[in-house]
Amino acid sequence: MISRRKLLTASGILVAAGVAGTLAAPTILRRFIDTTDVPVGFDLTEAELQRAEEFLANHPAIDSHAHPGRTFVKGASNLTIKLKLYQAAGTFEDEVVADMVKGKMSAAAFSAVADFPLLDSQDGGLVSVRPFLPGEAMSYYREQVANLKALASRGLISLALEPGDIETALKAGKPAGLLAVEGADFVDDDPSNIARSAEDGVRIITLVHYLSGGRIGDIMTAPPVNKGLTDFGRAVVQEIEKSRIILDISHADEKTAFDTLAITTRPVIATHTHITGLGIGSARFISKELAGKIADSGGFIGAWPAGFGIATLEAYLGRIEQLISAIGDDHVAIGTDMDANYKPVWETYRKTPMVVAGLFKRGHSEERVAKIIGGNFLRVFGEIRG
Repeated sequence: MISRRKLLTASGILVAAGVAGTLAAPTILRRFIDTTDVPVGFDLTEAELQRAEEFLANHPAIDSHAHPGRTFVKGASNLTIKLKLYQAAGTFEDEVVADMVKGKMSAAAFSAVADFPLLDSQDGGLVSVRPFLPGEAMSYYREQVANLKALASRGLISLALEPGDIETALKAGKPAGLLAVEGADFVDDDPSNIARSAEDGVRIITLVHYLSGGRIGDIMTAPPVNKGLTDFGRAVVQEIEKSRIILDISHADEKTAFDTLAITTRPVIATHTHITGLGIGSARFISKELAGKIADSGGFIGAWPAGFGIATLEAYLGRIEQLISAIGDDHVAIGTDMDANYKPVWETYRKTPMVVAGLFKRGHSEERVAKIIGGNFLRVFGEIRG
């Protein structure tokens, strides 16, 4: 039986024909109407899975970057035709949260997307095609945060405002949501709107997203316009740090990222990327030098299960190991980009025990797995909120 989530995702991606950098339409259709899942690539015994589930009952699993159920599409206006069709496919938060419960995912970032109304799909990827209209950025931000908070108001999730809220969620068996925003452009021309977002409960902000030539800095998927972090961007970064919000530099080009790290005093993270030069390349990957600077800040890189050069969950475990080798196990976490990823090899939270069991099977200790699956995120969250 085809789930509502798969049907909506299939129709949305199919009609959008390339939104979020996805596959060609016929392949997408086969992917989602077929009852088989993305290949795992390794076998597990019942005992190995049981060990993983028992481990997850006592150690929080935290997804540092995700869009569970695509809440961000609600309320957006002035969209291109492709994005309108993508939006019309709807949302499926209830099913994804049920997957979180089944897979024992304790918490996930429920990310708004600041620049969604400005985007279109071109050449298999997302690009910005217009600037914000006056007042549009803040208006859409408020709409998205209200939609995310509504998930908590109706009891689907609890909100994780402090690290202890995630521990509470683990014990209660009810997933927690971390409010996040992808792209700080929602502040319009007033960096103090960052402090207001903290009051709203936002705990993670990705500095830039797909808006090219924005006021903050440059993105990694378009030619540079600002030549790094702007003066306005510096003010935004300082407000993020002062407001005790976790700063995510995913999507920033190298100059903007290094400029950001040069002025921060707390851990900085990159929630969904990988390191280039390890046999697989992508414009969305970062240099080993930048990865090292992120680790030096005390932050982490979220291992990203995007289908750039990998096609199985087993290959994703190898990607985690590459990060461990490059920057150490204190600086690796999970960032699935759930429900907005490119050809994901970890496409459902129900596979979380498989990720844990797979790492155990490859010889990693419980201490290391606990760090990667959630402990490193909790450490950074605690340092930022402390």
